[in-house]
Amino acid sequence: MTDDELPTVIHRTREELLQQREELIARTGMTEEVLFRRAEDFILYPEHYLIYETVQGIDYLLGEG
Repeated sequence: MTDDELPTVIHRTREELLQQREELIARTGMTEEVLFRRAEDFILYPEHYLIYETVQGIDYLLGEG
């Protein structure tokens, strides 16, 4: 296996993940609480749902989800 065949791994600090999380939530124009409530009620636009899933993934990596 060559370097070209290895999967890409991205290393981020806790601070970088928190910053990305904050920026993603801000991009929706909603508060975190509203975003999560709408996700639970299945009333998000597809692009907002993708952000919600990404935030959930970040929370998992941070040990908060």
